[in-house]
Amino acid sequence: MIVLGLEASCDETAAAVVDMQAPAGNRIRANIVHSQIDLHRAYGGVVPEIAARAHLDWMDLVIPRALDAAGCTMDDLDLITATCGPGLVGGLVVSAMAGRAMALALSIPYQDTNHLAGHALTARLTDDVPYPYLLLLVSGGHSQLLIVEGAWQFTPLGSTIDDAVGEAFDKIAKLLDLGFPGGPAVEACATSGDPNRFDLPIPLKNKPDFNFSFSGLKTAVRRALELTKNPNDQDKADLCASFQRAAAASLHIKTQRAMAHCRQVYGRPLPLAVSGGVAANGTIRSRLDNLAAEFHVPLYAAPLPLCGDNAAMIAYAGGEQWNQKQELVWDRPPQPRWALNQLNQFP
Repeated sequence: MIVLGLEASCDETAAAVVDMQAPAGNRIRANIVHSQIDLHRAYGGVVPEIAARAHLDWMDLVIPRALDAAGCTMDDLDLITATCGPGLVGGLVVSAMAGRAMALALSIPYQDTNHLAGHALTARLTDDVPYPYLLLLVSGGHSQLLIVEGAWQFTPLGSTIDDAVGEAFDKIAKLLDLGFPGGPAVEACATSGDPNRFDLPIPLKNKPDFNFSFSGLKTAVRRALELTKNPNDQDKADLCASFQRAAAASLHIKTQRAMAHCRQVYGRPLPLAVSGGVAANGTIRSRLDNLAAEFHVPLYAAPLPLCGDNAAMIAYAGGEQWNQKQELVWDRPPQPRWALNQLNQFP
């Protein structure tokens, strides 16, 4: 089963070809991603109108590149799937309409795919992780802990009550004038910093739930910066390192609590997976690796090329969902908000 996946939910225009029958690790035949970072860098963040117009320009280019890289033609495709939400509505219209038009023209099935489901099922794309498993999904727009029980079954445990962790990284980078995108910039700056210089709070560390909060931590960094007279490069590096330490500690504490909860519910600890753009952060991955070892379970961290938005995860998620529930829906509107526990709920 050869699946073409399309992704355009934010600022990457992507197309990928995945072979659902190939062994894990060899399923991705092509994964083409065109980043719009250069278009948005001057604004310090993603501009939705610019992103939507760029998706229109690039979608027709990444699709043939993906097919060429995969060594196949449109006639070889068995299914087309595209991101239909959540995300910026202008880009979602581009990916969903492109996928549906191609499927109609080729007389093959089409599957709307949830962007978060793509991140959630990346561990199965790369490692065939058996259900159920615990997932920490951390990106620019999302911070969630959930149990992945099936391709259509996601049980949420907790999420952010304000800023997502990736959004906090971006805002700290902008505050310190480190450039865009913020995550890699903060991590690079932190390498020469002292993580213990600034005593920053660990958000919600004593709250007995699985929710996150990063708005207060961002404010604490701002206040520390204001109290630092004429901050130099070392001051900024120390602030980045201290912020990164506090953010990683928060993710560790909440994930540890979720793993203990799963052990109680299932009678055993569940495998731990982490995905999303922030999963590329080395400090966070290291903390989670230690946590998995503490519970004697493997950590399935998304490979770096699959941490950010990409179409390979969309192709696989759409393919697995189609295999379990073959249902054609052609009139579903793009969903800027689309929770994983509401996959079949639409206006």
